[in-house]
Amino acid sequence: MPRTFPCPRCGEASTWEANEFRPFCSERCKLIDLGAWASDEYKVPTQDAPQAGLQRQEDDYED
Repeated sequence: MPRTFPCPRCGEASTWEANEFRPFCSERCKLIDLGAWASDEYKVPTQDAPQAGLQRQEDDYED
C-alpha cells in the first residue's frame, strides 16, 4: 500500500510514487501554486539591503 501525504496546496491525500504532479495531488493544485509564485503571493523574508545612495566615509576604512 503506497504511503500518502497531504498536498501542500489543498491538503488532500497524495502519493509520491506514480504521481506526475508530485508533491501536489493534481495538475490543478500544481498550477494554482505556480500562479501564486508568479504573482508574488509567496515571499522569502530577507534583511534590508544597504542603501546604495549612502556615501562611505574614508575614515571608516583602513588601508
